[in-house]
Amino acid sequence: MNKKQQTIHCDVSSCQYHNTSDFCTLNAIRVTPCQHIHNGAPEDETLCSSYEKLS
Repeated sequence: MNKKQQTIHCDVSSCQYHNTSDFCTLNAIRVTPCQHIHNGAPEDETLCSSYEKLS
């Protein structure tokens, strides 16, 4: 995979790294598991640890 062509999309407009074209301005994000949730649904079991509230 060519690292220069990787992109991170972000639809969470409350994150300070979200920009107007729905891309994340970070070079990388960290995804971590949510504790005590084991239902197999990715949207329930994972969390973007790089999220920072828009100030």
